[in-house]
Amino acid sequence: MRLTHMVPAMTPPTTAPSRDSGEFSQQVNEMFDRVAPRYDVLNTVMTAGLHRSWRERAVRATDPPVGGKVLDVCCGTGDLAIELADRVGRQGKVVGCDFSTEMLDRARAKIMRRGISNVQFDTADALHLPYPDGTFDAVTVGFGLRNLTDHRAGVREMARVARSGGRVMVLEFTRPRRLPFSAFYDLWFDHLVPLLGRLSSDSAAYGYLPASVRDFPDPRALAAMLAGAGLTEIRYCILAGGIVTIHIGVKP
Repeated sequence: MRLTHMVPAMTPPTTAPSRDSGEFSQQVNEMFDRVAPRYDVLNTVMTAGLHRSWRERAVRATDPPVGGKVLDVCCGTGDLAIELADRVGRQGKVVGCDFSTEMLDRARAKIMRRGISNVQFDTADALHLPYPDGTFDAVTVGFGLRNLTDHRAGVREMARVARSGGRVMVLEFTRPRRLPFSAFYDLWFDHLVPLLGRLSSDSAAYGYLPASVRDFPDPRALAAMLAGAGLTEIRYCILAGGIVTIHIGVKP
C-alpha cells in the first residue's frame, strides 16, 4: 500500500448512465435483481477468477480486529462479507447490506449452506445507512461504490458509521493508463464483457459495467474523496496492472 497525492475529482463522461435522473437508482436495482441468478458465474468468467484474490487482499488491508464488528456495504451475493466473517472469527460479527433483494436472497442462502452464523444481511440504502454513528470497527465496499448516484455521499456514510480508529476500505475497478494493460482493458471491458452480456440475454447490464468504470474517479481522485469525508492516513494499492485498486482510510 502506498500514500497518494490528492487531485481533483474527474468529470463523469456523458457515455455513462445519467446519475442526475431520479430513475437511476431504480434502474440499477432492477438490473442487479435481474442478473442475480447468474452473477457469481459471470463475475468469475469476467475476472478470470481473480476476484477471489482481490477480495483476499482487500480483507488483509482492512485488517478488522478478531471479535470486531464490520459492515460490508453493497454486499451483493455476500462473498466479501463471508471473507470478512472468517477474519473476525466466531466472536465477531459482519453485517452485509444491499438494496437488491435478489442478491441478498443468494447471500443468505450461501451462509445457510455453509453454516455461517456470524453474518447477517440487511436491506439498506448505501446513501442512508440505517446504523448509528460509530457502530463498526471497519466498513467496506467491494465493486459497489461506482453504482451509487452520489459517490461522495456514499463515502461519507461509510465514514459516519465507522468507529474512531476504524478503517474504511474501497475495492473497485479502475481504468489502467499504461500499455499493455490499457489495451487489454479496452479489449476486455469494452468488447468482451458486453459480448458476455449478450450471451447471458442481458446486454444492458453488462454494457453498464464498462460505462460505470469510465464514470468512476481515478485512484488519486478517490483518495481525495476519502479525505474529503474526514478520513485520514489515506493509502491505496493498485492491482492487476491498474485494473483494480484498494483504498484504505482511517476514521479519526
